Amino acid sequence: MGLPEARGPVSDWLIERLGADPFGAEAAAPPILDDDPLSGEDLHLALYVAYELHYRSFEGVDERWEWDPSLLALRRELEGVFESALGEALGGRDEARPEAVEDRLRALVEGDDGPSVGAVLARRPAIEHIREFVVQRSAFQLKEADPHTWAIPRLAGRAKAALVEIQADEYGSGDPARIHQEMYRDTMEALGLDPAYGAYLDHIPGVTLATVNLISMFGLHRRLRGAAVGHLAAYEMGSPAGSRRYANALRRLGFGDRATAFFDEHVEADSVHEAIASHDMAGGLALAEPALAGDILFGARALGLVERRFAEHILGSWKRGESSLRAPLAAAAPYQPVG
Repeated sequence: MGLPEARGPVSDWLIERLGADPFGAEAAAPPILDDDPLSGEDLHLALYVAYELHYRSFEGVDERWEWDPSLLALRRELEGVFESALGEALGGRDEARPEAVEDRLRALVEGDDGPSVGAVLARRPAIEHIREFVVQRSAFQLKEADPHTWAIPRLAGRAKAALVEIQADEYGSGDPARIHQEMYRDTMEALGLDPAYGAYLDHIPGVTLATVNLISMFGLHRRLRGAAVGHLAAYEMGSPAGSRRYANALRRLGFGDRATAFFDEHVEADSVHEAIASHDMAGGLALAEPALAGDILFGARALGLVERRFAEHILGSWKRGESSLRAPLAAAAPYQPVG
């Protein structure tokens, strides 16, 4: 994956910096950030690029940039703006009794009344909308499980064992072809899309990058381990219903198992993970570290907030007859329907 096109002064400063020698001439200070903290194109591309240095990085970028103090300082500033905006939008952290965390999580997930892209696609599937949605989600699904895995060494006992059990399934339980990232690549190929990691980064808007930046931020900070656990628990609890809708939409358009296997897997696996994530992982962590109970709920609520904004953007764009991407997709390769 090559470096993306900049979307403003901050991302331009960062991308230009990454093209240089990390031990070369000292750069001027980054520009002052002036962007929407929850969905701004400049902020969230810059933050996504900074985080990507800890994942697979970019072609031609010196790997020593990962821990460069000037880049870490910029990342800390961007994270502070994002985290503060989340806290303000959600009214701060919750106060919660540790023994009530599991029930509170279930109430949050079941009480979510936000717009549903899956419901719209299942009801009125259209190939151009399915393709756009799959591209939008590729920013996360092609690194699925990786950000949550950072929480493993930060947990102990029951919560750690539960997280490892969930992640083992995410990584295919030893079968490379069943790694969820690889299964998502299969879906993209079946839809005539480019399955290469990061192929559509320039197409994906800031409101979508924010959904990925959220869990990267939670995963990379030990102090946010409770939020990472809450995020994963809510994600697993809400996944089966949405995945079933996406699979049904693909089938209605005539697609077969290669396209639907990723979503079918999440209907089955996440139905099992739901109880492990809520009871053993989140509930277990709350009982082991009561001070993290509020953070666990904050992670779940933050997921709900960014997902709502993501769905509103996509459905609003489609309602206006517009692409939800920054630029419409070029003509895709022929897809592979049944028969």
